[in-house]
Amino acid sequence: MEDRRNIVLAILLSALILFGWPYVAGWIFPTPEAQSGDVAKPNVAAPAGNPDVVAPPSRAAVRSLDAALGDGPRIRIATPKLAGSLALKGARIDDLLLTRHRVGVDRDTPPVRLLSPAGTERAYFSRFGWASTDTPVPDENTLWQASGQRLTPETPVTLSWDNGAGVTYQIVFAIDRDYLITATQRVTNRGPKPVRLTPYGLVTRTGMSADHDSWNIHVGPVGVFGGSADYDWDYTDLTDTSVTEKPEWTTTGGWLGFGDLYWLTALVPDQTKPANVRFRGAGNVYQAEMTGAQQAVAPGRVATTSTRLFAGAKEVDVLDRYEEAGIVQMDLAIDWGWFIWIEKPFFWILDHLFKLFKNFGLAIMGLTLIVRLALFPIAQRQFQSMAQLRAVAPKMKALQDRHKDDKPKLQQEMMQLYKDEKVNPLGGCLPIFLQIPIFFALYKLLMLTIEMRHQPFALWIRDLSAPDPAHILNLFGLLPFTPPAFLGIGVLAVLLGLTMWAQQKLNPPPTDPVQAQVFAIMPWMLMFVMAPFAAGLLLYWITNNILSIA
Repeated sequence: MEDRRNIVLAILLSALILFGWPYVAGWIFPTPEAQSGDVAKPNVAAPAGNPDVVAPPSRAAVRSLDAALGDGPRIRIATPKLAGSLALKGARIDDLLLTRHRVGVDRDTPPVRLLSPAGTERAYFSRFGWASTDTPVPDENTLWQASGQRLTPETPVTLSWDNGAGVTYQIVFAIDRDYLITATQRVTNRGPKPVRLTPYGLVTRTGMSADHDSWNIHVGPVGVFGGSADYDWDYTDLTDTSVTEKPEWTTTGGWLGFGDLYWLTALVPDQTKPANVRFRGAGNVYQAEMTGAQQAVAPGRVATTSTRLFAGAKEVDVLDRYEEAGIVQMDLAIDWGWFIWIEKPFFWILDHLFKLFKNFGLAIMGLTLIVRLALFPIAQRQFQSMAQLRAVAPKMKALQDRHKDDKPKLQQEMMQLYKDEKVNPLGGCLPIFLQIPIFFALYKLLMLTIEMRHQPFALWIRDLSAPDPAHILNLFGLLPFTPPAFLGIGVLAVLLGLTMWAQQKLNPPPTDPVQAQVFAIMPWMLMFVMAPFAAGLLLYWITNNILSIA
């Protein structure tokens, strides 16, 4: 009896260490991200023809957002989904707000800011230009002349600059009604001799993403190169001098940039021509670069290059449309993972149910019902197997009492009993194995898709993509403290534990006492494990348990 108690205690302590250590470690050992950004480091060396990574300013030199936005003339950007401006100094796209996505759940919270000007604390911007050793080229301090005052889907804007040596540079910016900006770079040579120019585009950001990269959800440098997505690099790799393999590729088709959990800023080169792409970093500044083929522009001739910039939310329908329009594997901006073959159909069903019910919680419950109906023939066999095991449980107990000191004989008699009663002891395992990829696919789907972000369900559940806010330990918010994540037991977590306990009571009890004790603890252990997960995922599991009980 003492041994069994020790085994159960060991299991509980192991689970506590496994799930509690990440939070304890976070308090004891702060991450480097929280300490970075105070000291500027030298720029990394860049090959000829490429711009350097912009060095981060010192803490004292950081400007406020208002001061940066007031530094020089700007072109307003206005679309159904974007608002902001483009700086004529440096031709930077550095001020973008996502008007349909708010910082918080309340509608009066400000819209999400994606891009910010250089010199601000969280600078994040894009720029297009040329590199040349033959003639002066525009740089980050060049003041461009604009053909208009507003960039909208109906009114593109042309920026122009003359280098005084017979070469005129133009960038024609056009924007669609979603998140794609097209930059057409045009060079006109009116000089007496040819000039060689290399067009480039870059995305530069200061500081890492506020979202955290994990083993199953990638956040950071991302792109599609040579027809396949690359999620292998993180921010620290770009500044780690010990990393010998560099993130550099030559690709025809694809894109590269920086992805957050819900947002993406990415360069999209011409999908029919080869381009050199790479990631770099210096200090706490990270840069994605795209360089086109060098062009020789003869006197009297014009050279044109077209590049696009995606800057916005990773909305599934929008990404799919861009892929259908020719951007190679743009849908993989969302890290669907191994189960994309089941996640995309699930999303299609979930999206249509949401349009039908106008409530994402009801859509999740509807999807759960559809999955259960699809698996009903297999689940029915599981239930039959459980009923058979429950029926032979008394005979099994009698065999255990009769042969408790003869294990080989007990195994032989048990197999004969299964044969005589036509019981398959593994008959209930297949549905469980089928549920594993389904559950993981739904987990990824509900965690990754922005469509569930800030979507309410009912009562206190105002955001299905966030954990249940009704914590029991602080009396549902009456006490002025927030429990740590692994102790943040909410109402949904309790309902999950109760439904798992009720479902377990319908199953035949394990014949081994130690197994019985472990199984008795599992519902309440999983209640703690699942509490920090998104409310939408808990809602799926609770609905699934209720349907199983029914």
